[in-house]
Formats: sequence, structure tokens, C-alpha cells
Amino acid sequence: MKPPAYVLEFEKPLRDLSKQLDELRQRSIETNEDLNKEIFAVEKRIKQAQGEIFSNLTPWQRVQIARHPKRPYALDYVELIFEKFQELHGDRQFNDDRALVGGPAFFEGRSVMIVAHQKGRDTKDKIARNFGMPQPEGYRKALRLMRMAEKFGLPVVTLIDTPGAFPGIGSEERHVSEAIAVNLREMAMLRTPTISVVVGEGGSGGALGIGVTDRVLMFENSYYSVISPEGCAAILWKDGAEAPSAAAAMKVSAEHLHKFGVVEEIVPEPEGGAHNDPAAAAASLKSALHRHLDALCALSPEALFEGRHNRYRHLGVYEEASASKS
Repeated sequence: MKPPAYVLEFEKPLRDLSKQLDELRQRSIETNEDLNKEIFAVEKRIKQAQGEIFSNLTPWQRVQIARHPKRPYALDYVELIFEKFQELHGDRQFNDDRALVGGPAFFEGRSVMIVAHQKGRDTKDKIARNFGMPQPEGYRKALRLMRMAEKFGLPVVTLIDTPGAFPGIGSEERHVSEAIAVNLREMAMLRTPTISVVVGEGGSGGALGIGVTDRVLMFENSYYSVISPEGCAAILWKDGAEAPSAAAAMKVSAEHLHKFGVVEEIVPEPEGGAHNDPAAAAASLKSALHRHLDALCALSPEALFEGRHNRYRHLGVYEEASASKS
């Protein structure tokens, strides 16, 4: 028996209509009854429901899509977009972190260095990949690869998809915060083009550890945030059930972040999310990478450094006021 497809809560009306459509088609075959009119009516209702649901997604619903277990992960995009990827292992200090992968590849004939978070599909792989949460050796491996890319003049493409860096005792003992902080500093000074893409979850410092780049792109159903909506809700509302309110308040969606200048481009997805058509999502990403790599590779290292410095110096809005004299 085929297992049921994974359905998000807000997609259940579509599932019920699809089940009704399948039953009508099966009945038409078995009884040779003309049910074209009824089938057409249900198909029309499905199309209408899809338009209503996916054109008005809330930030929390986009977070749910970003976490969909069938969503393409980094290595899926590497397979669909890049050629001759050669994974490199280890940080040369402690271990090889499988939650963070990387190595050289070709993109449309151009050599690039890929650095990416990677989640697992089944239980065994999820554990091996630590649920996409890197430890300090993962970020040190990433920095090793980025320095290698700088040495050989390769553009760096990072694919972000993590709920956050791993906060376990061993990770803290090996200084995960320091490893991320070093990456932030060193990425800001790399003398080679860098692009990051939030393909799913962009959680806190775990995402920033490979995200300080010349250009930041986001898939439309991904999210990028200083803390997870559940974590924010637990702090502010003392109730994780307030995660939808937290997602809305933090403005974690690509639409908001593009408006604020945090990301340069929103990469479109097939209706319902990238998991519905990974090849189409990959084609959208390939087109965006082509444009941005062409633009960045035409710049000198000095121009890249200056542009990156200006980008991050001007992020955010703040006001300064002097204390009033009594």
C-alpha cells in the first residue's frame, strides 16, 4: 500500500478535493459512467482553492513549507544545477561534520566552490547529518574551503538550510560561537565573489556562519531569522503555540526581507513549494545564479570588498539621539 503524501495543515482542503477527484475518476472507469461534468467541476474547485491558498500564504505557512520533508535539499540542487561536484571532507582539526558539505564544482563551465548545509531524508541519514545543524568543525571546514576558493580565484556559492548551529555540550566545548564569529569576520574579507542562497530554513547564527556574502538570495517559501518562531514565542509569549504570531512579528519571509534590503532577490518556486517540482525550482535558481555570478565576477577584488563592506554597513534602520540636558 502506498503511504499517504505528507500534507500540511493548510493544504488539507486540497487533499480532500484531490481524493474526491480520484474517486470520481475511478468510478467513471469501473462503471463506464460519464462523469466528465462532475470531474471538471472538482478540477475547477481544486484550481480555485490552490490560487486562494498559495497566493495568500502567511509567514508561518511559509515556514512550514520551508520545513517540508520532501523539499529539495542542498545536494539535490547541486545535482540538478552543477557538474562534477567533488565533496571535500574535514576541518583538519577535529572531525568531518556531515551537516555541512562542500567542494569544487562547475557551473555552466565556470569553476566554483560550493558550501552548504545538508539535512537527511530517513532517520539514519537525519542522525548522520545531525538534522542539518552543524557543529564547530563544520564551520571550520566551511572556512577552509572558502579560503581555498580565494587562493584559486573561485567564486563561492553557499546554500543555507539549517534550523541553527548545534547547541549541544560537545559543540559548545569546541567553541561553536567562536567558529561562527571567525567565519563572519573572514567571509567579510574574502577577495573572491560570494553568493548565498537560503533554500529552506535560515536559522540564526547557524545560517550566518556561511551567509556573509556579496549577494543573498532567498527562495520565496524559505525563511531567514535570528531565532526560530517557536523559540521567539517561548521567550515572548511563554508559549510555543504562538509561533504563527512570532513568525508574523519577526517578518521572516522573503517578501519582507527583500523589502528591507536583507536579500537581493527572491527566487520563485512552483505553486505549492519547491517539493512539487524540484527541477523547476532548480531552473529558477540556476537563472538567478547565472545573473549574479556574471555581475560579481566582472568586479575586481577591491570593488568586491568595498561593495560588501557598504552592504553590511547599511543594513537595518536606526536612530541616534543625544540625551536631553536637564
